[in-house]
Amino acid sequence: MSHDPAPSQLSFSVSGHIAKTCTQVYEAVADPEQLSAYFTTGGAKGRLETGATVSWDFHDFPGVFPVKVLEAEVPRRIVLQWEANHSAAPDAQNTVTFDFQPQDDNSRTKVVITESAWQDTAEGATAAFGNCEGWTGMLAAMKCWLEYGIVLREGFYK
Repeated sequence: MSHDPAPSQLSFSVSGHIAKTCTQVYEAVADPEQLSAYFTTGGAKGRLETGATVSWDFHDFPGVFPVKVLEAEVPRRIVLQWEANHSAAPDAQNTVTFDFQPQDDNSRTKVVITESAWQDTAEGATAAFGNCEGWTGMLAAMKCWLEYGIVLREGFYK
């Protein structure tokens, strides 16, 4: 009797450095008012706290996305789940992890965003590449907003 192994899954990580403390950068993701200023153009509702389900809305992508917070460890880590097209997870929920790493005596923060659980198919790869682009854009937008007060996403996708 053969046993089929679990299907392989695609994942990616993107990272960047922001010239703010871990706490400041963590709050820019966890606080819905700040997140809405530079990323969730249609607004974020609910603070990212362990066990919460919040919503993210984007004017440039239709629909409100429910986001489940699996873990929120101030100021080091946030782990989320949200529904993804072509997810290999049984519940079609991809996992997104934000790691906040202090650099240069905590005068800068390295942010690493990892998303995983796409099907190892052409469609899964296309979906993963799209989200990889989105999270890279989020990092750039967060850096511009936190360091310079510029809203990079305004008019970027539409």
